[in-house]
Amino acid sequence: MQSELLKTTVRYSVYLPHGYESAQENYPIVYLLNGFTGNETDWISQGQLKTVVDQLIKGNKIEPLVIIMPDGDDRLYMNKDDGTYPYEDMFIKEFMPFVESTYKIKSDKKFRGISGLSMGGAGSLRLALKYHDLFGACAGFSSGISTEEQLMVESQKSFDDYFGRISPSVIGATGEDRITEAIREYNLFQLIETKPAEQLKTVKIYFDCGDDDFLAIGNSTLHIQLLKKGIPHEYRVRDGGHTWNFWIQSLPIGLEFISDTFRSGNKKL
Repeated sequence: MQSELLKTTVRYSVYLPHGYESAQENYPIVYLLNGFTGNETDWISQGQLKTVVDQLIKGNKIEPLVIIMPDGDDRLYMNKDDGTYPYEDMFIKEFMPFVESTYKIKSDKKFRGISGLSMGGAGSLRLALKYHDLFGACAGFSSGISTEEQLMVESQKSFDDYFGRISPSVIGATGEDRITEAIREYNLFQLIETKPAEQLKTVKIYFDCGDDDFLAIGNSTLHIQLLKKGIPHEYRVRDGGHTWNFWIQSLPIGLEFISDTFRSGNKKL
């Protein structure tokens, strides 16, 4: 897709269910996001997506659906805070309308899900909850969420390489100076604290994390915050780390969770 906002071409991969070409009806959609340093091919080349989804549909575990995998471009699925690269605006205002006018897609929020791993897990949760009127369900795997205490002591290179992608002004910052408005917006906690609970409750939420994952504390903290605010959600901790082995196991769980919102609007795991 040619983006006017980004002045560049946005690449994406697409999964179409068997029978799509001849079907008369429209399909539910899931946007599936890649992690940091990945691209639009990751879920296919490393995540076994086609095999997993074909089997889920064949076994009636999920509804036949369209899955769209955009290149995250290491932009954290956010606008760059200096205004030079509005990835989030592109995704919401250009990419989604483009996709949903190009393919046979149901337009109701109930039939639109979003999911992803690591950077894409954080992106899927954040976009779904920020734009609660657009998404019916989200499923984040090993989501890139850290507490402010963790961010303040993260290695300089790691912090700069990651958050510098959305906020050049934080490069080189240390300690409390790292916790800028852009970083708070990325990390979900402020969004959940300030957004009306009734709006957050309109999105079905699932997320998981491995017990050996370096992001375990951040995900556990998100679980606790949602509990305190009374936001229904499903949170799972399984054996594993920040690996494709973990995410390949997460994918069918997340897709079943989202697909159940397509079927009934109510999920019980």
